[in-house]
Amino acid sequence: MLKRRAAVHAFSCFLLCLLASSVLHAEATTDPKSLSSLIDQRISARWKSEKVTPAPVADDAEFMRRVYLDVTGKIPHASAVRDFLADDSLDKRQQLVEDLLASPSYIIHYTNLWRAAMIPEADADQQIRVALPGFESWLRSRVAENRNFAEIVEEMLTLPFDQQAMIGLNQLNQSTPVAFYQAKESKPERLAAATSRLFLGIRLDCAQCHDHPFDSWKQDQFWKYAAFFTDIPATQIPGQEMITRKEPPGTIKIPELERVVGATFLNQQAAISEGEPRGRSVLAKWIVSPENPYFAKAAVNRIWSYHFGIGLVEPMDDFSSNNPASHPELLDELAEAFVANDFDFKFLIRAITGSKTYQLSSRQTDSSQEEPTLFARMPVRGMTAEQIFDSLAVATGYRQPFDPEQPLNFNNDQARQDFITMFGNQPESAPDRASTILQALALMNGDFVGNATDIVDSRTLAAIIDSPFFRDEQRVEAMYLSTLSRLPSKIEQQKMLEHIKSNQVDGSRPESYADIFWVLLNSSEFLLNH
Repeated sequence: MLKRRAAVHAFSCFLLCLLASSVLHAEATTDPKSLSSLIDQRISARWKSEKVTPAPVADDAEFMRRVYLDVTGKIPHASAVRDFLADDSLDKRQQLVEDLLASPSYIIHYTNLWRAAMIPEADADQQIRVALPGFESWLRSRVAENRNFAEIVEEMLTLPFDQQAMIGLNQLNQSTPVAFYQAKESKPERLAAATSRLFLGIRLDCAQCHDHPFDSWKQDQFWKYAAFFTDIPATQIPGQEMITRKEPPGTIKIPELERVVGATFLNQQAAISEGEPRGRSVLAKWIVSPENPYFAKAAVNRIWSYHFGIGLVEPMDDFSSNNPASHPELLDELAEAFVANDFDFKFLIRAITGSKTYQLSSRQTDSSQEEPTLFARMPVRGMTAEQIFDSLAVATGYRQPFDPEQPLNFNNDQARQDFITMFGNQPESAPDRASTILQALALMNGDFVGNATDIVDSRTLAAIIDSPFFRDEQRVEAMYLSTLSRLPSKIEQQKMLEHIKSNQVDGSRPESYADIFWVLLNSSEFLLNH
């Protein structure tokens, strides 16, 4: 009897300890630092099991440039780099992230990222681009308010199609997400395909015409999901083909089949109550519900991909049994923490950037670091067209114009638009981005970079050359800080000074500075996030 009581007591203590541990774990994930540690634990456990030697931690200059590009979409100014490198504070990396998250550049960059994901059609359709200012204004205001992602998605999915919403299509000063529907032509099948990829991480469109060849999704499931979008009065959208539907809202006829299906959630365990409307409002509530097994995972995987160039599930919108996560336990824990913190992107960004995994160097120091899904070093990533242009603008001192008659249109810079068009249609996966020959020539010989490296037209270059208190060594340092966000190595410094000195005889000394500036702007180090 005594032995049994002792055993029961020991087992009870074990359960209490386990319960306490679970409670502490749940509480810990509401703190960014604790989540950062959890990230490192899960990633390093995989390194240990596969005998991986991780890369060393990135130095301050490498970290600063990376986090600027990831959080604000552009490189830092040279003065900011100098201040950061001179700062001896132990928490300066964490403080830098806080400063960037509080900056207007974060708002603009994250608006650009989500607009590109939500309305990729704008890259090739001029009519849709006309409606973008209203959409971007709406999205930017939500990011500025730090609205949680669930609220943003629900607001977009439940947009009422009244007269006010339609005005937004034709007036640039109307803040509305209606362009999302215009880009999909208000067709239920296109909206179903887009929203399932964006908010659930499921390529459901592969089951539109037949059962999914590589997953469990069936054609019936695709059309039952699409039926939620039949409550949109498509005839109200200007410039689009009139669509008449004989079936009542919440039902849809499968093309080429004499069969009508009703709106049904993808998760068969979730049911719609009898008599409840089967439209976008009920779908939106299901999508953003904390109990939804897809929503939070799809969101955190996308944010992870934005910061590492590759998702825990890759491609980022292809969750399936045949495409498992590289670190499934970590993905679950990130999703749980995201839900526990009210779908707050800033919380997630703090946790990711605060991890040692994120702060590793991109320099490969061991052959075991080659596999990108192990995250043993930071993958080298191609920048988006917006990141390239905005970084060039920072490096060269270019100032984008502002049109007071279009206060909500932040894309009225023709030079920027021309540049982005040339660099457009890039793959969404950062490691797959590569410059074409035309794009490379545009950088090397185009008007924008040509003017930016002209000793008369370039603000940055002119300031460096004309500074009377600068020696040549300091001018070279200033050009490196302005472009590559770091100081030159001793060898680089020596080579650049030799080039300057070689041009002293024939009087072309100023042009030698322009040569150096041009080379740095066209270097792969400038064009890559690493």
